[in-house]
Amino acid sequence: MIAPDDPIEALERIDFGEWHDYEVAGIWRETLWDILACLPIGVRRQLGAMAVDGTSATVLACDAALTPVAPPLLYHDTRALAEAAVIARAAGADNPAATPSSGLAKMLWLQANLGPGRADCYLNQADWLTGLLSDRPGISDYHNALKMGFDVARRVWPEWVGHLVDMEALPLPSVSPPGSGIGTLARPRARDLGIPVDCLVRTGTTDSIAAFLASGMSQPGAVTSLGSTLVLKLLSEHRVDATGVRRLQPLVRRFVAGGRCLECRRQRAAPGIRRCRAERAIGPNRSADCFRTRLLSSAPAGRALSDQRPDLGAAPGATPDDRALYLKGVLEGLSEIEALGYRRLAELGATPLQSLTTAGGGSHNAVWTQMRQRRLGVPVSASPQQEAAYGSARLARHGTELFPRRPA
Repeated sequence: MIAPDDPIEALERIDFGEWHDYEVAGIWRETLWDILACLPIGVRRQLGAMAVDGTSATVLACDAALTPVAPPLLYHDTRALAEAAVIARAAGADNPAATPSSGLAKMLWLQANLGPGRADCYLNQADWLTGLLSDRPGISDYHNALKMGFDVARRVWPEWVGHLVDMEALPLPSVSPPGSGIGTLARPRARDLGIPVDCLVRTGTTDSIAAFLASGMSQPGAVTSLGSTLVLKLLSEHRVDATGVRRLQPLVRRFVAGGRCLECRRQRAAPGIRRCRAERAIGPNRSADCFRTRLLSSAPAGRALSDQRPDLGAAPGATPDDRALYLKGVLEGLSEIEALGYRRLAELGATPLQSLTTAGGGSHNAVWTQMRQRRLGVPVSASPQQEAAYGSARLARHGTELFPRRPA
């Protein structure tokens, strides 16, 4: 069996000919049913709509019954280097799909390694879970489809995607705005869970956009997610097109521009930032420049937003004896990357940063908040809702009407 705690290494060792099911996808599926079953029966009987968020560009190859036929490739997997190069030649290096971590690159990699006829569809994580709920697979949303190569401006799959993918043998998902109704909860599921059969299932979104929606942001401003990744989301009056910079669909008249700047390579980094016992010792005015840690970008958004500045850190692994000062250097480096990211978005044409809301574990660190506010020069506050699931719930309730619109 494959160890579910390290799916990437497991995928490298797997024998596709002997593989039948995979623990990670099974955990996602069973967790979905468990979450619904754990709701009080009175709540379940009143459910009117559902929407799912999932990590962007986490891709599953499935058969017609939505059973995965290979391990899912997770959002941060970058093995599809050759496929990304092919996409870049077809669509241009600035296309959001032209990166090794994109959904389309993963799809092409899976096709090449699985061989013909092994998969009937390739779905993003949120699309797969939505398909399980509605029993209507093959439907996606603008946010998840963007890294599959979908043209958000024209709302079509571009011709170059058809040159890379045999769309007759393997149709790509139909794509709708996030929050669109696609059908009701599958009757067997509704019956087993005690949920009304007319409960609507809507198209979902990505996890970082859901966190943005959870903040309730409706006026030009931004949301930074400070967790295992540093993600910037800026509500802009103007569209921004650059590698790794994502945006909401044009029909909402405002755009969310941004991307993932970096990813914490050690899982305990984010909790440490949240539960920092040295907050008093690292006061916002104590210098840590000489111990600033190199923060390597792990995503194309880092190239677009922070230009991978080499002067942001000392040699990798350099740790001062003063642990509080070392942590201060890490936080200063993160603050500088965040500031560079929003500055870069403005240079690319986005509405300049006016206010900032923070979500994720790092938003609880008061000293870090002071550092970031001083560096950014705008008010910084914690989001009243910290969970991306709250944004999905808002999407389920309000649908496409949730998105802010400019006055007529």
